[in-house]
Amino acid sequence: MSDATAAAPVTNVAVLLAGGVGSRVGLDIPKQLIKVAGKTLLEHTLVALHDHPDVDEVIVLMTPGHTDAVRDITRGEAFDKVTAILEGGDTRNDTTQRAIDHLLAQEAARGRAADGSGVRILLHDAVRPLVTPRIIGECFAALATHPAVDVAIPSADTIIEVAPDDTIRSIPPRASLRRGQTPQAFRLDVLARAYELAGADPDFAATDDCSVVLRYLPDEPIVVVHGDDRNMKVTEPIDVFIADKLFQLTGIDLPRAKSEEGYRAALEGRTMVVFGGSYGIGADIAALAEAYGARVLTFSRSATGTDVGRRADVAAAARTAIAEAGSIDFVVNTAGVLPRGQLVETSEETVWAATEINYLGPVFIAQEFYPHLAASGGSLLLFTSSSYTRGRGGYSLYSSAKAATVNLTQALADEWAEAGVRVNCINPERTATPMRTKAFGQEAPGTLLDSATVARTSIDVLVSDQSGHVYDVRKDDPFSL
Repeated sequence: MSDATAAAPVTNVAVLLAGGVGSRVGLDIPKQLIKVAGKTLLEHTLVALHDHPDVDEVIVLMTPGHTDAVRDITRGEAFDKVTAILEGGDTRNDTTQRAIDHLLAQEAARGRAADGSGVRILLHDAVRPLVTPRIIGECFAALATHPAVDVAIPSADTIIEVAPDDTIRSIPPRASLRRGQTPQAFRLDVLARAYELAGADPDFAATDDCSVVLRYLPDEPIVVVHGDDRNMKVTEPIDVFIADKLFQLTGIDLPRAKSEEGYRAALEGRTMVVFGGSYGIGADIAALAEAYGARVLTFSRSATGTDVGRRADVAAAARTAIAEAGSIDFVVNTAGVLPRGQLVETSEETVWAATEINYLGPVFIAQEFYPHLAASGGSLLLFTSSSYTRGRGGYSLYSSAKAATVNLTQALADEWAEAGVRVNCINPERTATPMRTKAFGQEAPGTLLDSATVARTSIDVLVSDQSGHVYDVRKDDPFSL
């Protein structure tokens, strides 16, 4: 590469390849429009590309007939880097060719090098929503010294080659094998030249773009960037479930205000209503929000006689909050009870009380506060428990209500998305709270999560633009980045 070329301005373009269909996941919509963790796969992936500081522009290649869905997602100022939404082709290679043609024409129209030598192009599958900022950044960085970049991870499994009769033909050494992922990145002039040569080959067939460069421009080295096990491709029905759980475990790249000023800017002058705010996590959330300038109104059975299991009490709380503050931006429900014991031995009174407080309470809060949150474009935060993933003996009422709360969160996130209301759920591990002490007595120091830590995460979620997520909060998170 000459010094003149090195000094030339370069544009980094991320190409979102969203031309697939949902046949293998059993849907009649493109699989990239499946919702996982509160957003479509396409939107998760678009955010990852769009928000990366190395990306200058984004173009989206979408399944024909579904480009309006992309326009709906990108409407407004949130995705100002998106410069084009195009229909994809009949095959993956046809779709890439359309991206190449568009970018070359765009360069020519701008009066820049018509061969695309001023463009670095990163192509990524829309159904890999968990791509990390590191991978994107390393791909663009590698293009400074290499014409093409692939992303891959080592194979944990032995790979076998089979003959047509399903007998083993060979077993390649695993140490030299990798599992390919996306993104793949190229200098546009190199990729365009490879596709030009491929177009003249009547036997051309390829499943990815690096193989096109490898076959038709074998002298152009392709460097490999290390991928990530979580950068999975959602293809089969089980992948939807796995992706949803991975979003929970990785924290979904939860946006955090990076300074005290950031928290204050997000909370000062806003109104927050906290149910169960007289002690424990609720009290800590209230105190933290107040410290950053929010007006906080707390309601609880002990302090205000408010029972979230009674609609009349919840409606009265809403009226009180509006009368005092005029508007409501955030609503938090930490109220709950933890009945223990075998279900067959549980009284009807306990069944009703637990169900009303732990499940009907969130339902009533959602119904009564929705109009106010819709008016402010606000946020509702609910709480679940690790027992929601698997019912546990002795906690049947509690576990089942907490599972219902998760489903309620995800459903409301869908129902309220158009109104701009965000709904999320916090799933703290065993936390030192008065409710837990009442149920289990004093436990060994250091074994429980501090409620202030849960409160901080809760504030982060409330002021973020995320919706439909369940955030796990742990003392020692093996998935933390």
